[in-house]
Amino acid sequence: MLETMTGRGPDSAGFAVYGAGEEGRTKITLRGTSAGAIRETVSNIEKAFPEAKAVLHDTHAVVSVPDEDERRLDEWLAAESLDTEIVGRGSRMEIFKEVGLPAEVAARFGLATMSGTHAIGHTRMATESAVTTNGAHPYSTGDDQCLVHNGSLSNHNNLRRELRREGMTFETENDTEVAAGYLTHRMHEGLSLGDALEVGLEDLDGFYTFVVGTENGFGVLRDGIACKPAVMAETDQYVAFGSEYRVLADLPGIGEARIWEPEPATVYFWER
Repeated sequence: MLETMTGRGPDSAGFAVYGAGEEGRTKITLRGTSAGAIRETVSNIEKAFPEAKAVLHDTHAVVSVPDEDERRLDEWLAAESLDTEIVGRGSRMEIFKEVGLPAEVAARFGLATMSGTHAIGHTRMATESAVTTNGAHPYSTGDDQCLVHNGSLSNHNNLRRELRREGMTFETENDTEVAAGYLTHRMHEGLSLGDALEVGLEDLDGFYTFVVGTENGFGVLRDGIACKPAVMAETDQYVAFGSEYRVLADLPGIGEARIWEPEPATVYFWER
């Protein structure tokens, strides 16, 4: 599906995979400046945290630690490995993203060998920020949550300033990072993810389609005008989303699938 969209997004690609989790442990996806750098970081983590388990994926690594070590690992990274970025965390979610064509990025991380109950993917043509790995989607919005976005927000600079005043930090000029930060902020205020998306219809100005991954499934929201294309396919075996039908055309059983477009300003969720 990502490769099919190469013409729309040749700059970078990324995906979140919801695979197996382990009770009492948290997965943290880390990104290094190079494959060698992340190997060195993982080696040092394993020395400092004997119960850590790590799997390397090119420039990324998924490090699993007991829940009680999560905060200590955050502190260790901040003190000992300033060049290592935390891409996402949760009991099941693993996030991978890099600059490059979708096929190349998928091959680098070994997407074909991964498995899980669901995944969220995105490929990007840079419009709101530079072509960098930090500018690639998905963006994490909380534990086991991530966001990808098709469209453009017109008020993201103002929102970024407001969220910074609330203590949030941002790595890029990307409007999607602002949307992710907005959802995180609203949920920290006590809203559910669904309510945060609903409130966002008033606060986020522009045209957009959001796909949000959660531990148990995913959600879709289009803005009130819904000028960005979006199409769903549903069968007894799967639910799939694409920004164009051609993304879905080669899925198994697509001829018998229910094909439909999400309504504007309506939050949808599917759970396993």
